[in-house]
Amino acid sequence: MSYVFLALAILAEVIATSALKASESFSRLGPSVIVIVGYGIAFYLLTLVLRDLPLGVTYAVWSGLGIVLVTLFGAVVYREMPDLPAILGLAMIVGGVAVLHLFSSATPH
Repeated sequence: MSYVFLALAILAEVIATSALKASESFSRLGPSVIVIVGYGIAFYLLTLVLRDLPLGVTYAVWSGLGIVLVTLFGAVVYREMPDLPAILGLAMIVGGVAVLHLFSSATPH
């Protein structure tokens, strides 16, 4: 169940982060509420995940996947296309998270 909570936490964080730009520095109510509620849900779910999974591994997966998903959202919605170095950097982040998750003894398998 921890991985379900982690996936939902990542989704809530990505939605909240993506709404930051639309909030226009918290001057628009709708997107601002999405930011606040989204981060609240994300952090609550993260506390549930941390009951079973190590902090470092949890945060690596959460931040790594969040970075990739926010970048994809920015590319699709805001037309903020990453260049080749950005794509390579994202690939290294995903690779690092995969190595940590698959091969580290800190992660329950």
